[in-house]
Amino acid sequence: MDHIYSSADIATALPELQWLEAPLANAQEDVLFPLAWEELACRQVGKGAAPILHVWRHPAALVIGHRDRRLLNAPQAMERARNSGMSVCVRPSGGAAVMLDRGVLNLSLILPNPQRAISLHEDFRLMAGLVADALAPWSDEAQTGEIVGSFCPGDYDVSVGGRKFCGIAQRRQAKAYIITAFVMIEGHGAERAQAVQQFYREAAGDTPAGSQQPDYPQVNPATMGSLAELAGVPSVEAYTASLRRVVESQAAILPADSLLVQPEELAKQMAALRERYDLQV
Repeated sequence: MDHIYSSADIATALPELQWLEAPLANAQEDVLFPLAWEELACRQVGKGAAPILHVWRHPAALVIGHRDRRLLNAPQAMERARNSGMSVCVRPSGGAAVMLDRGVLNLSLILPNPQRAISLHEDFRLMAGLVADALAPWSDEAQTGEIVGSFCPGDYDVSVGGRKFCGIAQRRQAKAYIITAFVMIEGHGAERAQAVQQFYREAAGDTPAGSQQPDYPQVNPATMGSLAELAGVPSVEAYTASLRRVVESQAAILPADSLLVQPEELAKQMAALRERYDLQV
C-alpha cells in the first residue's frame, strides 16, 4: 500500500475549474443521464471549455463495466436488478460493477488533453489526493493500492485500514478525458459488496464442465467499508463541503456553464450509449 500524494499540485494541474454539483437524482432517473452528460461535457472541454469537477449521486443504481456485460447471463442479471427498483447501465469508462445509493458520492474530473499525452498514474494520483485531502478532517490514514476482493478493483483503490472506500477509473476522448471516482461515505460497504457479489453470481451463470471460468472480480464483502464506518465521517454533505474547501484552496472556481450541454443532445447521447454499451455484447 502507498500513502496518498497530496492534492496540493492541483493548482498546477487545474488553475481553474467549474464546480458542478448536481442535486440528488430521484429513483426513477436513468443513471445513464450523468454519464451521458459527462460524455458531452468532455467534448466541450476538448474544444476549450474550462475543466469541470462534476459531483453527483443516484439513490439506487447498478453501473457495470464492459467485461461485466459480456458475462453469459448479464442481461438477465441486469433485468433482475431493474425489477428490484434499480437503474442499470453499462458505463463508457473503465472499471467493473459498482453499486450506487444516496450514501455514495460520484466525482468526475473532466480535463483537456490537447496534446493527447495522458499521464495515467499522475492523473489517478491527483484524484486520489483530492479524495484523501477531503477526508483529512476525520482521518489521515488513506492509502492507495489494489484491495484484493473489493468490487471494481484497481491499482488506485483508496482505503483506510485495508478496507476500500473509493475506486478510480478513466474515460478518454480525442482531446479531453474524464477521471471518475466513487466514494462510499454513508451506509455499509459490506452490504453494497454483497449486492455486487450477487450480481456476479447471477451474471456468470453455471460454467460448463471443462470450460474456462468467466473473468470477473471475486468480491469479498469484508474488504469494503464506508467512510462513516472507517473514519467517522458524518454525512455525504459534510464530506462534499470538505472537498469543496480543498478545491477552493488550490484552484479558482468558475461559475458552472448551464448551456454547456443542450437537452436534445443529451437525449441522443443517452440513446447512443445505451445502444453501444448496453444492448451489444
